[in-house]
Amino acid sequence: MIRIYLYTFLLLFTLTSLRAGTLKGKLLEAATGEPALGVVISIEGTNLHDISGLDGSFSIANLQKGSYRLTVRHISYAPVQKEFAINGNEVVQMELSLEAAAGLGLEEVAVTGKRDGASDNTARLMERNASQVMNIVSGKTIQISPDLTVANVIQRISGISIERNSNGDGQYAILRGMDKRYNYTLVNGVKIPSPDNKYRYVPLDIFPSDLLDRLEVYKALTPSMEGDAIGGAVNMVMKDAPDKFTLSANVSTGYNELFMDRKFMGYDFRNIQSKSPYERNGNQYNATPADFSTATVNYKYKNPLPNLLGSIAVGNRFLHDKLGVLLAGSYQNTHRGSNSLFFDSETTDTLRGEVLTKMSEREYSEQQIRYGLHSKIDYRINEKHKIQFYNAFMNLTNVQVRDVKATQLTIGGYDPVAGNATLSYSTRSRLTRQQIFNSTLQGNHQLLDALALQWSAVYSKATNEVPDNVTVPLMGVMEHFQERKTTVGDASRRWEHNSDRDLSGYLNLTYHTTMDPAQVEWTAGGLFRDKSRSNFYNNYQLRPADPFAEYGKDFTDYSQIRWTIQNPRGSVASALSYDATEQVKAGFIQFKAETKNLEILGGVRAEATDQGYSMLFPVGEDRPNGKQKYTDILPSLHLKYKPEGNVNLRASYFRSINRPGFFEIVPYRIVQEEYQERGNPDLKRAIADNIDLRYELFPRASEQFMVGVFYKMIKDPIEYTLQRDAIRGQDIYYSPGNFGNAKNYGLEIDYIKYVKQFGIKANYTYTHSRITTPKSRRIRNESGDLETINVDQTRPLYGQSAHVGNLSILYKNQESGIDAQLAGGYTGERINTVSQFLDNDLWQKGFVQMDASLEKTFRNGLGVFVKANNLLDTPMEVYMKNVSASNAHIPHQDLRGKTLIRRDRYQRSYLIGVRYKF
Repeated sequence: MIRIYLYTFLLLFTLTSLRAGTLKGKLLEAATGEPALGVVISIEGTNLHDISGLDGSFSIANLQKGSYRLTVRHISYAPVQKEFAINGNEVVQMELSLEAAAGLGLEEVAVTGKRDGASDNTARLMERNASQVMNIVSGKTIQISPDLTVANVIQRISGISIERNSNGDGQYAILRGMDKRYNYTLVNGVKIPSPDNKYRYVPLDIFPSDLLDRLEVYKALTPSMEGDAIGGAVNMVMKDAPDKFTLSANVSTGYNELFMDRKFMGYDFRNIQSKSPYERNGNQYNATPADFSTATVNYKYKNPLPNLLGSIAVGNRFLHDKLGVLLAGSYQNTHRGSNSLFFDSETTDTLRGEVLTKMSEREYSEQQIRYGLHSKIDYRINEKHKIQFYNAFMNLTNVQVRDVKATQLTIGGYDPVAGNATLSYSTRSRLTRQQIFNSTLQGNHQLLDALALQWSAVYSKATNEVPDNVTVPLMGVMEHFQERKTTVGDASRRWEHNSDRDLSGYLNLTYHTTMDPAQVEWTAGGLFRDKSRSNFYNNYQLRPADPFAEYGKDFTDYSQIRWTIQNPRGSVASALSYDATEQVKAGFIQFKAETKNLEILGGVRAEATDQGYSMLFPVGEDRPNGKQKYTDILPSLHLKYKPEGNVNLRASYFRSINRPGFFEIVPYRIVQEEYQERGNPDLKRAIADNIDLRYELFPRASEQFMVGVFYKMIKDPIEYTLQRDAIRGQDIYYSPGNFGNAKNYGLEIDYIKYVKQFGIKANYTYTHSRITTPKSRRIRNESGDLETINVDQTRPLYGQSAHVGNLSILYKNQESGIDAQLAGGYTGERINTVSQFLDNDLWQKGFVQMDASLEKTFRNGLGVFVKANNLLDTPMEVYMKNVSASNAHIPHQDLRGKTLIRRDRYQRSYLIGVRYKF
């Protein structure tokens, strides 16, 4: 009986559905023709309704035969009513244009545009109107993305991959296969210095993403932009002063799965000594064991507290809207880490290949305390004169403990049955504190109807401190899996700090004229920057007072070990303590001619560089100092043809350079864990000629399809390679060098499409690069002896992946206030380290990373959100493209046809929080 009722119900439902019709349509803004989003469409006299989706579309089903009245209501638009009829099983199509609501004058429209400056629509409009090739991530996209830092946000842009730090977070951007050294970073259009102790590039993980209004990536440079970027330039546009009172805040918490499986290893980093005994007591002081705090070696295992993150922004206008003020801050305290497997190796000969000699199991525990503060003040003196004052302070404190257990492997393989091995342990505690401060005063003045003046005065400072970096090694012996004893080895305690200070001035004059049929804008300007850098290094070598003291017998933790100081005054008199200066003087002339369908922007820039260094202490009998001076002429030309209002055809050419970092040209020598590192005083700048072609289609305000190609010819590219000392042939060192010419070209595709509540964002980049560098090859000669010969090898540029792609599936429901995103990214294999030997480069395996986010917003401005990262628990794996039979019995060698060198696992992390906006 129940089955009969069920069949009857299904039959009636089917017959009813067959007689029902559907209303489908789109809502467009009458003024712009763009989709009208989030508008309620209802059928009078029924409960049937819908809300226009991201593409302005709506759909109302199950309409029985008859006549209906459709009503459209929204606060921003004039009400609309429309009669229609359903004659049966049919689909009625309808397109409606919405006029602005009565009373919305020009001032109110301008206010709305200011308020929505961080929207996707604004980002697409700016890309379409830009004079050069660029990509933009809107503030709204940043807010609902799974990403917490700028470094993680930027990986979603076409042509960009990221280099990750030891806990799996993004740190540096690689643009179009060009290593991080080939790009520069701007804040509100002003170049900022780097806190890095060696290089010019800025670590992007120091910037919290929730302080941004949008993120811009320039892939082609104009004459008005600084010329030292071959890959591109990253511009972080911070939140701006609003046109009315605005308050927004969020707070969240979460956890990393890694510490559900093991403890977090930490120490009391707040009580370490920020200065070495040398700095505290003078250069004649002989340090004693009492001068070294035990805080850095008093390790504790614990379950870390949940991560805590929050931000707040408040702004308003005063003095009859002349004065605008915005204050914003962000705070993040997170616990991250990784479990790492690392293999040491040695090259024997071409027949046996790379032989693994040591296997290390590393556990990283990292606490990251990141905070940022920024303020924006603008004062409108009158319609022709405006002054802005911007200040920002960013801080990243990274507290890391690395605990290592290493097993010595015998040549010929690891014997798991015998279980005989030499064990070593090493624990390192490292505190890194990086800070960036920027203060910019800017003025915009309309001197005449056709003449405008813009100026900027900038003070910036970046600092990096690594105080009391401690490494303590232990040596042990194991027989048949039973450890006999563990004794102490020699330890080190190291202090490093550096600062980079910029004083900059910008001045531009712009003149508008008409040269029928084109409107022409002439701009002339210049830049002066004075940079000063200081670098300090001191290292103390410690030896155990009792070299035979055993762990578990004579001491049970590292703070109980008694030490003697081998170099009581430290190793401060090294090439790592130096001062450096740089002055850049630049001038440019630029024109932009625009007709209805064509825009031409071109000109030339000249940059004069005066760079030098001075060692603080003699190296041998000399106290080296050096200087480099050069001038570059950098032309550029950008064409944009607009056959239709929503289509652009672009062609660009520009010349650019890449200057060596200060540290790279200092004649230093550092003994690292795996090799020695040296500077290169003869290192030259790289020069590149860059070409771009791109087709752009913007079907709707928030949609796009772009496909482009790029080509770069690079003279004297700078690459780091492992090299052999020409005098002492057994010494291997890692050093930068110039290597002839390199080519880099590729294809980029961007696609954004919305249908109803769903959207898709996808991009793909193919990059192909080639550089030829010298390599060594070890062979056995006729006598059976090993012989080293030199050969050239052509390979991709360091850090370049042939294939990079991103795919994000979006869901946005205006009625329920839900935003959801599933974001996946693929980065193809790339060179991780360049080897001195032929075919022995270290490659990072290609990987897929998946992240997700979900946000629910209520009508009172309150919202809740969830973010999840690394859903697939994707490891970072490094390998060599060769296999040796000697490694057959080594555990974890599971990559077919390859030799695993490193595998890092980070596991998943989760975040849940609340957001409020007034």
